[in-house]
Amino acid sequence: MTSFDPWSFNFFSMTLATLAIIVSKSLVTVALPIEFRPSPWSLAHATFYGDETASETLGGACGYGNLFSNGYGTDTAALSTTLFNNGFACGTCYQIKCVESTWCYPGVPFTTVTATNLCPPNWAQDSNYGGWCNPPRVHFDMSKPAFMKIAQWKAGIVPVMYRRVPCVRPGGLRFYFQGNGYWLLIYVMNVGGGGDIAQMWVKGSKTGWISMSHNWGATYQAFATLGGQSLSFKITSYTSKETIIAWDVAPANWNEGSTYTTDVNFH
Repeated sequence: MTSFDPWSFNFFSMTLATLAIIVSKSLVTVALPIEFRPSPWSLAHATFYGDETASETLGGACGYGNLFSNGYGTDTAALSTTLFNNGFACGTCYQIKCVESTWCYPGVPFTTVTATNLCPPNWAQDSNYGGWCNPPRVHFDMSKPAFMKIAQWKAGIVPVMYRRVPCVRPGGLRFYFQGNGYWLLIYVMNVGGGGDIAQMWVKGSKTGWISMSHNWGATYQAFATLGGQSLSFKITSYTSKETIIAWDVAPANWNEGSTYTTDVNFH
């Protein structure tokens, strides 16, 4: 009968545990990027604002400024409060198709828009007659050019089906800087994947990671002394929870009013 050797057993157990840790770390290292998947189709309504130039869509509650020069164009929409989610829905993308209306263009499957603005409630009007963006209504107030891709503009309002889809963006994240050496305000643009951001951190070349707070729309701020330092950013997606790091985004002589580009993005 073979005797039980506790020392050999403990060594064997520790070896297995060590191998498990190594394998676990290796799996983390080679983990593939998280890809955002389309959501199911849901019912809503859509209107439009502005004219064919979409000039009234510039600016907006997300802080994207000039939508043309910043890559969003005219395929945009303002979201009702229910969808806007206090600005965390800024940058999200939707496929929208006109349904069950004689005003719909036949043969048009859908158009794709980016959320760039808030459609605020209008409590002076009934939610079913003018107060289209009153909670809890799910509503898209589209740019007129985007609306005209799915329906005749004379309709004013049409029922639609919509779904969240991945945002396909050329290139990497873009960061527009405001503030000073003691307060940094960042406008985050060209976000791919889910299109949204849950949390951000900034790291100066002389600091560790500093948590940034959500200011409004797609802007985040840090109250820290960061002047004269090159800056990196860590960003977590609101939808997928994936975190990516953009190293050395801005040089040590960064300036407010400047936009800095990266080669990293969500998918």
